[in-house]
Amino acid sequence: MPRKGLARIFNYRIFKGSQGKPDKVFIGLFLLILAFGMIVLSSASAFVSYRWYGNTTYFVIHQLLYGLLPGLLVLYIGSKIDYHIWKKLAFPLLIVTIILLIHLGAFTLQPSEIAKLTFLLYLATWFSSKGKTHLKNFSYGFLPFLVLLGVLGGLIILQPDMGTMGVIVMMSFVMFFNAGAKLSHLVMAFFGGLGVVALLIKLEPYRLNRLTTYLHPELDIHGVGYHVYQALVAVGSGGFLGRGFGHSRQKFNYLPEPFTDSIFAIISEEMGLFGAVCTISLILAFAFRGFTIARRAPDEFGRLLVIGVMSWFVLQAFVNIGAMLKLIPLTGIPLPFISYGGSALLVSMFAVGIVINVSRQSVRYEKNTSV
Repeated sequence: MPRKGLARIFNYRIFKGSQGKPDKVFIGLFLLILAFGMIVLSSASAFVSYRWYGNTTYFVIHQLLYGLLPGLLVLYIGSKIDYHIWKKLAFPLLIVTIILLIHLGAFTLQPSEIAKLTFLLYLATWFSSKGKTHLKNFSYGFLPFLVLLGVLGGLIILQPDMGTMGVIVMMSFVMFFNAGAKLSHLVMAFFGGLGVVALLIKLEPYRLNRLTTYLHPELDIHGVGYHVYQALVAVGSGGFLGRGFGHSRQKFNYLPEPFTDSIFAIISEEMGLFGAVCTISLILAFAFRGFTIARRAPDEFGRLLVIGVMSWFVLQAFVNIGAMLKLIPLTGIPLPFISYGGSALLVSMFAVGIVINVSRQSVRYEKNTSV
């Protein structure tokens, strides 16, 4: 006789997905990104760390103690827990996230970071429980999706955090498309989104300044165009092989946020085009392996879950990099696993743990179906 309520959720089957072998290539690429991130952070944060705290390692140690080490723990936990459990917890977790977004209080974890994970858990649950015919329906698929996305996006905008909202919106549409949405609905949503962006710019003039800066940063290099201009100086001065590790000039109080939002510019300055290409290639290889796990997932929920997590990382990485290269306006979001930030690292590493658990069950699934 199955137990009910929470007892039914937290029973022995919670670790069902821990029996197979994880994808070692995926884990190896991820650990390589983590190690690279800590190395880059040690250089990018050295000057600010010394200026603010009297030593050059404050931010590295803080990232290690409050981000990386607890992140490895939550990654291990996420990799051991059967990912199907998140189907049962998706809605309660989303409600908790919405409450955190409304009442920030004294929470140290950033609710907008948590929202990326809990929202994709809910979307994967919802999409996988509905057939493609249902999702293609305007009234029962597309419209509820837009309403839900609008509510969450509105709460994040109130933070305000337009960069995170952009990542969540793009991630959600990638998941919706892969779940079977109609292309005409996605096109309709795209043009509707442009209207929303125009409205947000009208409500907050600083967003128009960011757009103007993106188009013509040289018009005010000492004002609103300063960040973009200094980022371009850092990227351009790196040449092919860079100035050398630790020899960035822009981190010495020229480039804003050198170890958070602007860390890719420091990579480009110190390691040159070669280092920038290697960084992007490493992210792409990690993403490719993740999407391979999604393709081999044993069910639709697992497939959409991994697609959501990997599209989150890839989109956020290229929004960050694109802003440093003046391909898109500045958004103020970090480079995943490389920029400084304990909250972002913790949540992201837990999400990676969930992907690893899907890979564990994919291996076992392939063995069972090949017999």
